[in-house]
Amino acid sequence: MTGQRPRVLAIAEAANPEWVSVPLVGWSLANALREVADVHIVTQVRNRDAFLRAGLREGVDFTAIESEALARPLWALGQKLRMGEGKGWTTLQLINALSYPWFEHLVWKAFGADITAGQYDIVHRITPLSPTLSSPIAAKCARAGVPFVLGPLNGGVPWPEGFDRERRREREWLSYLRSAYKALPGRRATLTHASAILVGSRHTLGEMPEAMRGKCVYLPENAIDPARFSRAAAPGAGPLRAGFVGRLVPYKGPDMLIEAAAPLLRAGTLRLDLVGDGPMMGDLRAQAEALGVSEAITFHGWLPHTDVQNVLAACHLFAFPSIREFGGGVVLEAMALGVPPLIVDYAGPGELVQAGRGYKVPIGPRERIISGFRTALAFLAEDRTALAETGQTARAWVAQNFTWDRKAEQVLGVYQAVLSDAPMPVFFERPTPASCAPWAQGEVPT
Repeated sequence: MTGQRPRVLAIAEAANPEWVSVPLVGWSLANALREVADVHIVTQVRNRDAFLRAGLREGVDFTAIESEALARPLWALGQKLRMGEGKGWTTLQLINALSYPWFEHLVWKAFGADITAGQYDIVHRITPLSPTLSSPIAAKCARAGVPFVLGPLNGGVPWPEGFDRERRREREWLSYLRSAYKALPGRRATLTHASAILVGSRHTLGEMPEAMRGKCVYLPENAIDPARFSRAAAPGAGPLRAGFVGRLVPYKGPDMLIEAAAPLLRAGTLRLDLVGDGPMMGDLRAQAEALGVSEAITFHGWLPHTDVQNVLAACHLFAFPSIREFGGGVVLEAMALGVPPLIVDYAGPGELVQAGRGYKVPIGPRERIISGFRTALAFLAEDRTALAETGQTARAWVAQNFTWDRKAEQVLGVYQAVLSDAPMPVFFERPTPASCAPWAQGEVPT
């Protein structure tokens, strides 16, 4: 295949340029791959209109699979069982595990003959991202002699100790039993028949069976669209300005941030910009009032992407004490603007932020995180030059490694390795499987 564009059937059940989270990742990667390969995208019919509005041609660039007869009622059931918008993620994944095999059955019904006839060099399942959902197509591709690429896979990061209250408030009852998915027969078959497995996190790599790790490629799933994040940070003079972006829910830690920042906010040396909305909004406003810091915090609510980057670009620092992020896309977005992040050293953000391009506080009990953020904010407020230099280093690193165009080139490298029977490429330093433990590099002095 040297010098030729591989012919790829990209399965992205969740892919939508007008949504966020997993659907936006699915769309962004599938669409970017069209620049380096001859790609036909297969998606769920709910995404059809958004694909057409984005300029793709149905039947030529993509196919929309009608699986709503089963998907719609199960989705409605999942919304009821999760007991709140944005809650019960593990419950929703259980529902997806029931409906998704039907989608792949319909995909094979539509494309199985073409795959078997050699019309595609690669079949790549991009979404779902969840490592719990098996792929019936993987074995069928193996029998047809067509390489099957799986991923990026990410999710299921354990809740850290000391945050059971937040876990219950997020309706994550099933997360206590989540590890049982490893015993499902479809998982082992899917991994066995995959020619390459893209893993988006150290935790996901650590959960892979030892025999499968040779075909795993560590490749965080998030990236940046430079058109969406085109500004460069230009904070003004005055107090240190820190931004937070995310749903206002317990595990994101906005209440911990306000408590940690309170002394600096009262002293007038810090201002906070909180972008996002959610069930904690009322409590956060009350907390700010009780601490006497309301005048130093701006609650922006939900903002369009263009306005989010305008707010962040006016900040010296991105402060994000979330204790359970799978990928950390918002951290990359801040870094892309040249705003250095201050994060909790756990899961996705902890992998993206290393010494020289951001700051991190060790994972620990709530009180320790609050203390760590308070110390970090006071320390960083004293050296704006170092903050600016760190932000520029972060911006350059994202531009080099984490645009969707670059991501497509990296995945193309995986395709080429699979088609030439070469070793899997290494794009980032390969983490050790035991890296669920807290990492200590680049910590703020305490």
